[in-house]
Amino acid sequence: MTTNKFYPCGLNRREWLWEMGGGFAGTALTALLAQTGFFQSAAFAASTENSNPLAEKEGHISGKAKSVIFLMMNGAPSQVDTFDYKPELEKYAGQPLPENKEYINSGGRKVGFLTPNFRPFHPGGESGLLVSDYFPEVRKHADKLAVIRSCHTDSHAHGSALVAMNTGKTFIGRPSLGSWSVYGLGTENENLPGYVVLLDKRGGPISGLPNWSSGFMPGTFQGTLFRPVGNPILNLEGPQHITSQAQIAQLEMLEKLNSEHLAARPGGNDLQTRINSYELAYRMQSAAPEAVDLSQESERTQAAYGVGKHPTDEFGRNCLVARRLVERGVRFVQLYSGGGHANDTWDAHESIEENHGQHAAEVDQPIAALLADLEQRGMLEDTLVVWGGEFGRMPFSEGKGAAGRNHNPYGFSMWMAGGGVKGGIAYGETDEFGFEATVNKAHISDIHATILHLMGLDHELLTYFHQGREESLTDVSGRVIEGILA
Repeated sequence: MTTNKFYPCGLNRREWLWEMGGGFAGTALTALLAQTGFFQSAAFAASTENSNPLAEKEGHISGKAKSVIFLMMNGAPSQVDTFDYKPELEKYAGQPLPENKEYINSGGRKVGFLTPNFRPFHPGGESGLLVSDYFPEVRKHADKLAVIRSCHTDSHAHGSALVAMNTGKTFIGRPSLGSWSVYGLGTENENLPGYVVLLDKRGGPISGLPNWSSGFMPGTFQGTLFRPVGNPILNLEGPQHITSQAQIAQLEMLEKLNSEHLAARPGGNDLQTRINSYELAYRMQSAAPEAVDLSQESERTQAAYGVGKHPTDEFGRNCLVARRLVERGVRFVQLYSGGGHANDTWDAHESIEENHGQHAAEVDQPIAALLADLEQRGMLEDTLVVWGGEFGRMPFSEGKGAAGRNHNPYGFSMWMAGGGVKGGIAYGETDEFGFEATVNKAHISDIHATILHLMGLDHELLTYFHQGREESLTDVSGRVIEGILA
């Protein structure tokens, strides 16, 4: 036994207490910790060893939202041109941002002069919530929206900021928000994935797969990509010469061999994930095509979403598919507007009017139709709709006389609707120019904590044991934004 001047007996204080009395002190300590709920989170990690990790589970608290539809505006919309009206920009147009705010990181791009909103704002609904003319249809649902005007994040680069918005951190390798949701609650429909991602046909987010990855969790919890047009999942159907009975026999043999292999090597998450994926893929052969079959929807419903009409057809289809998926018990659906890079996204460096005019026209009607459809079907009260990008945009132009705006992680807007959210309100504030969050600041960890809370999950208790540490989506930060809860 090694000794030193700090621990003469070779044990530190905690080790000595544990060893004392053959471990009986440790038994008492364990009982006390259990009473405080210290071990409650471990139940979630243990549940991944079950034969069906996607089985529906109870949350920590009573949450109103059963499902989430996250509308991701890839490329970052401008808050001062959409949901955060700043009349001071008109008053000080053409002037530089005050010197006390010159700590900004422009990413090497030009810093121009204060520039007013490119389209006018008007009040919507009984609440009078101000929404710009980029979203005239969404404005009709202003009384459903809780606009959070004081969001801020940790990166001004698209790739890392997108990963942060989805996983809570700017570096890759961590589970996404959708993965945490399905890990904590499972799914109500065993024939469909618990977490579905619908990309823009122009491409995916610049940082790709890490945005819907399950990170260090089993792959069972990662997002499943559905294609925005055509067959939603490639290679879902088996060869025509193989009968259903033959396919079942193959799967049974494969499951038997994999289970025998797994039994001899316990803890093989990758193999267990593969077993589960084979079974889910078989069940999806009939469930997935039906779920995305929009011919089952009336012409009136399709027209409301803008299906079959330019420029709303694609995003309208995705919004309608999202509604059909959550209607069938899918836990988390994420839709991307904008794909690839530059003007294919909301990344309006050159012209706010040209860029936002195009992308807002693609999504405004479909989003409004989604909110109306969910409400009409009685689904809005238990479906949380989230809208936002990875950050916002600067209140000044990018260069002298330019019509575009650069990235802004210091202050931007997001909104939520349904699922236990108070409608018709604006929470938090940016400064008089819309540059940085100043009142009731909401970090992305607060956004995540609030979404989980609305789903019935405590962000501090929802943990996964990884490399000797209880990991969580919000890590050591995050607070629930009480001011937007109904």
